[in-house]
Amino acid sequence: MTDQTVPPFVLTAARTAAGTLTLVLCGDLDYDSSDDFLKSAAGHLEALPGLRHLHLDCTRVTGFDSTALSALLMLHRRTAAVGTQLHLDHRPPGMQRVLEITGTLGHLTGRPAGTPENTRDRTSS
Repeated sequence: MTDQTVPPFVLTAARTAAGTLTLVLCGDLDYDSSDDFLKSAAGHLEALPGLRHLHLDCTRVTGFDSTALSALLMLHRRTAAVGTQLHLDHRPPGMQRVLEITGTLGHLTGRPAGTPENTRDRTSS
């Protein structure tokens, strides 16, 4: 019998430069993990007043659903309120597809749909 255990969602913070924080997301960002993701990301945002850029490294996101999209929209609302630019780096194809279909990609990244930079906010770490 195979192990059907789903690995937990993990969020790791890495301060990459002054005024910049990168949160590395790993696992399924979905109904089960979205609340914890939002609480953790918002906690980092509150703990670092004056943060100019919040990068979410999505390289290792394995699942993404409508609840995750809602959490990203709520996080964007919080970052915009304090003047922090939200970046969605290294988006996997499934996440990219949801963001494009829902028309939220440009809203979340601050870039209009169809620009070449839209596929990945950053292509290297």
